[in-house]
Amino acid sequence: MKQKYNIIRSSCVPMNRENIDTDQIIPARFLKSVSRNENFFGEHLFHDQRYCADGTPNQDFVLNDPRYSGKILVAGKNFGCGSSREHAAWAIAGYGFCAVISSSFADIHKQNELNNFVIPVTVSEAFLAELFKLIAADPATEVEINLPEATVAICGTGLKESFPISNFKKYCLANGLDDIDFLLENRDKTENWEQNRELEK
Repeated sequence: MKQKYNIIRSSCVPMNRENIDTDQIIPARFLKSVSRNENFFGEHLFHDQRYCADGTPNQDFVLNDPRYSGKILVAGKNFGCGSSREHAAWAIAGYGFCAVISSSFADIHKQNELNNFVIPVTVSEAFLAELFKLIAADPATEVEINLPEATVAICGTGLKESFPISNFKKYCLANGLDDIDFLLENRDKTENWEQNRELEK
């Protein structure tokens, strides 16, 4: 879902588990769908943990816990490992998450999140552990993600870290552009470069 980002301030949904793979995020059987509708995939985010075998909500799963809500998912290290399916990023975005905080991401999944307007925020193990601790003590704990400064802070604590993000993706997210939009925005520059290249031959 294309959107422009500046500063996100939100409570969080904690999933304090490591190695959450893309098959957990969106089970393989849903990849058969011909839909690109993010809402469809959002409805099936973490489906096999979110629902019981009879289709009723699993009350023990965090997405069904009324204490937790918000636009930010917090997960253990190595988030998005496994297959490279882009549908996992579609599901995260379709559910309504704007960002995922973890101490590490699988490289392809991280790029898929960026391409689908979900900000992958990589923090230190210590920062992540403290965030999980604070959310457990108070589910209303808020986090502020400042895209222009590429920083993440736990509100009211003074805890703050920088996170890595390329200037290109920062620009795209701030302006609501995907890669094609960016190319179209710079079409004149590209055409001028091509013309100058021809003149130099």
